[in-house]
Amino acid sequence: MFNLASTMEDVVHLSIGQPDFPTPRHIIDAHIAALRADKTHYTLDAGLPELLSALAEYYSHRNSTSLVEENLLETTGAGEAIFLAVTSVAFSGREVIVIEPSFVLFQALVGFTGAKVRRLVTTADKGYQVDPNEVIDAIGPKTCAIILNSPGNPTGTVYPKATVQAICQEASRRGVTVISDEVYDRLVLDDMPCPSVLNCDVDLDHVIVASSFSKTYSMPGMRVGWLVSSRENIKTLRRYHTYTTTVGNTPGQWASIAALRGDQGCVDRMVVEYRARRDRIVELLKACRHLRSYRPQGAFYIMPSLPRGVNGSQFVLKMLQEIRVCVIPGDTFGKSCSNAFRLSYATSLDRIENAFKRMIPWLEKQSF
Repeated sequence: MFNLASTMEDVVHLSIGQPDFPTPRHIIDAHIAALRADKTHYTLDAGLPELLSALAEYYSHRNSTSLVEENLLETTGAGEAIFLAVTSVAFSGREVIVIEPSFVLFQALVGFTGAKVRRLVTTADKGYQVDPNEVIDAIGPKTCAIILNSPGNPTGTVYPKATVQAICQEASRRGVTVISDEVYDRLVLDDMPCPSVLNCDVDLDHVIVASSFSKTYSMPGMRVGWLVSSRENIKTLRRYHTYTTTVGNTPGQWASIAALRGDQGCVDRMVVEYRARRDRIVELLKACRHLRSYRPQGAFYIMPSLPRGVNGSQFVLKMLQEIRVCVIPGDTFGKSCSNAFRLSYATSLDRIENAFKRMIPWLEKQSF
């Protein structure tokens, strides 16, 4: 899709999964200051102590669990964090429960380890919410991990606390690790809590949280993420991390300290804008023939579905070729999503309006 779109003129992208806002100035200034101060050398393998301390304070303030530096490991973005988490627990002969639609890394990494993916399907008509009892019933003797992602990519769905807590408590009781991708936990668009697995009254030996600064502070290129778990798990993950990327981006870690400890108004302003875009895109989708949609509560994605049996990949390719609107086909996010596609509203309201001015009349002419 991207390669084809790059050969065309006048393409409207509702595809890119990164913030369109500039990185806040105080973060840029801290990054530049680190470079000028020659802070470009290796850090400790777990990350800058100053960053780990700031993250421990941040989590202890937000959650009921009191964390220390030894509960944290800095990584090269959330990508490495998820890689370390999944591949440290999964191997041939084991199973990992993954909820579809799922972020593209999850199932690929499980397959990479030789483990089997146990897929649980959610749908647009239920807002892509998962039934915790279905997850619990799927736990078997070979289950080693359950991957959660809330707010989710590609759906924007936020799980209620009852869902997260039920899954975490049963997983802990049965010795199963919950890997929670919480990259979008600050990008909640409704007046509602975004429960973390860290607030579910379970021991950290059975919980691994992956997150990053990329989306919250619009700094994806600095590649600073982290893992949260028990001290023993982090000891193991540190050794693994050392042989994977050695250490993280040093100036980026100093910039991340400034992000955490600086003015948080930049995050609030981005959330306000994402909310306005979400509200508008939900309204516009209601005017689209053939599409079934819902109201996402977080992140900056929405995943409408087409009528059952429609090939979503062919649909989005045709849409790109005929009206120059680029989105991501649903089967990117799992086998069950072949009749859906992901829209990103990490772009301006003007571009969103432009895209739907093309899509609404075009959809009226389609027959399935």
